[in-house]
Amino acid sequence: MPELPEVEVVRRGLEEHVVGRHVSRARITGVRVARRHDAGPEDLAQRLHDVTVTAASRRGKYLWLALDGEDALIVHLGMSGQMLVEPADAPLEKHCHARFDFDDGGPQLRFVDQRTFGGLALSPLRPDGIPESVAHIAPDPFEPVYDQAAVVRRMKQRDSAVKRALLDQTLVSGIGNIYADEALWRAKVHGERLCSSLTRPTLARILDHAREVMAEALGQGGTSFDALYVNVNGASGYFDRSLHAYGRAGTPCDRCGAIMRREQFMNRSSFSCPVCQPRPRRRNPS
Repeated sequence: MPELPEVEVVRRGLEEHVVGRHVSRARITGVRVARRHDAGPEDLAQRLHDVTVTAASRRGKYLWLALDGEDALIVHLGMSGQMLVEPADAPLEKHCHARFDFDDGGPQLRFVDQRTFGGLALSPLRPDGIPESVAHIAPDPFEPVYDQAAVVRRMKQRDSAVKRALLDQTLVSGIGNIYADEALWRAKVHGERLCSSLTRPTLARILDHAREVMAEALGQGGTSFDALYVNVNGASGYFDRSLHAYGRAGTPCDRCGAIMRREQFMNRSSFSCPVCQPRPRRRNPS
């Protein structure tokens, strides 16, 4: 699933190409793309007719288009969702599930999803500009309202693995498997270390590294491991060439030269250095 940098790249593209435009026609095909809209795809398309896009916003991995009125169009990218800006006469992609035409006759906005894990849904906007369906998600490290000291305090109180805390979107949003591994490698901390066993400065340092690595990834267009993640113009990011941990199993650590390892964690793959990031000692059962 795209993480914060990848979603932010898409958001910036939508801000540039879609915000301020008036939708003249919306077409949504297939039930799955509108499965979060109880009334179905035809009703969703009708409600997206004759609206103006006023903003493209994001919190963590969550993306939405604010519409004039009181609603926002939530865009769930899932594993393979793409928002593409293309000429209306361009050949239609095989897995295109939604198309938006605009009054200005300019390029269409298309939602393409090969695996159909993503989708579109409407949600009322709260006074603070956050959709109600996203309200349970914590601020991400790039938001003005993000309070890192408060996040550190909450992490310190947990007897759970620090990587689990980094992936908890109700604690801090935007960090996924890739950037969690990168932040932990930079901090020289194994992901199974308990939050409660780490000092507050160490927890803060991990969060600092998470923000830094995501900012660097954003500067390179995000991380693309296949052709499914692209920006609105169809271009891939290339931060995968700069990764130090994720996907590096069997290669030398860029810091100490030890062979990087791959371990299972929460039904995912975790990558770390056995020398720089020693596993925590197993606690003896009482």
